[in-house]
Amino acid sequence: MPVDPETAVYNLMQSDPNIIAAAVIKGKDLIYTTDNWDISGDVSRIISSWAGQNAQFIMVSGVKYSMLQMGAERMVAISLKGEGSICAAKDDDHKLICYLQPDGDARGAVMDVQRAIGTMNTQGPYMNASAQMGQKEGQMGGTASAGGVASTGGANIDPQLQDEIKAFLVWIKDGEGLAGYVSYYLQQNNAQIISELSKIYSELRQIFGV
Repeated sequence: MPVDPETAVYNLMQSDPNIIAAAVIKGKDLIYTTDNWDISGDVSRIISSWAGQNAQFIMVSGVKYSMLQMGAERMVAISLKGEGSICAAKDDDHKLICYLQPDGDARGAVMDVQRAIGTMNTQGPYMNASAQMGQKEGQMGGTASAGGVASTGGANIDPQLQDEIKAFLVWIKDGEGLAGYVSYYLQQNNAQIISELSKIYSELRQIFGV
């Protein structure tokens, strides 16, 4: 049985305390938001940026968040100035936008957000709970595996996948994109991220034989 937006958000914030604010959009209307977050002036821009799937950043409540992941079903963006992050998921009926405090992991939280939006869906679960996420959408955490790309065999490549790779190339070249993230985490001396980046770098060299 589906739950109302307020209950879905409450349950989500209980499961991940790093999510400290949230808003639910239906169509183009903001139908619920936590008391501590007013994004009413940003709704149209968020919807437009998400629909285009090529935005390099979004502005929410006056804060600039650089895009880490953007796909048809979910979105993750982070403030390079350490002002927290945004993660969001959507289905045919709703969009659930969440703000995470600086210590939060938006890449992990987006999975919980996507499950939460499924609890509001009157058509049943938004996605299979056992489905593996992030296999088609490129993200810094490396979830779009080399094996997944190679399985296409170079034929009948999904147009959406091609668009995502093109967007990835733009992101690499953009000053607010990959270089900005790498510099940010190096400055933060984040051992976990640096270690993952090193692995990805090695994997990319192996893929291209360089």
